[in-house]
Amino acid sequence: MSKVILDAATRAKLSGLGQPVQLCDESGAVIAYALSPAALDRLMGIPIEEPFTEEELREAFDQTGPGRPLEDILRDLREGR
Repeated sequence: MSKVILDAATRAKLSGLGQPVQLCDESGAVIAYALSPAALDRLMGIPIEEPFTEEELREAFDQTGPGRPLEDILRDLREGR
């Protein structure tokens, strides 16, 4: 990912914005979009905090076992089951 260092005035314009921002040139043409780090994490599907503790995961695994082999799941999907 590229990095652009913002001067204080530009940074002040962007701080506190809770939604994506369009960055435009002098003519108003969009040249980029800016997202907060948290918004980017959500967009990329990266959880901000783990939804389950290690203990909860171990307990769920112990109750259900390791699951089914991927090959079986894919076969069932292909066959429409």
